[in-house]
Amino acid sequence: KFEAEVYVLSKDEGGRHTPFFNGYRPQFYFRTTDVTGTCDLPEGIEMVMPGDNVKLQVNLHAPIAMDEGLRFAIREGGRTVGAGVVAKI
Repeated sequence: KFEAEVYVLSKDEGGRHTPFFNGYRPQFYFRTTDVTGTCDLPEGIEMVMPGDNVKLQVNLHAPIAMDEGLRFAIREGGRTVGAGVVAKI
C-alpha cells in the first residue's frame, strides 16, 4: 500500500475517454513488472477525469520492491492511461 501522485492521460494523449471511480483496478507498471492494484480516492473526490492530477492510495495485489520517488505507468488493456510517482510508502 502506498500513496501516489498520479496524472491521468487525456483522451487526446491516448488515455481514457471516461473518468474512473473509487475501487478502479488497473495495472501498475514498475520498471519491468505489471502488478494489479486498487485505487482508493481521497475523501471528497468521487471520480478522476482524464487530464486530472490526483493524489491517491494504491493497494497492490502482490508485494513489490519500491522506493519513494519511483515512477510508474498505469495501464489498462495493454495501453498506458496514466503516469505516477510513489509519494509515500
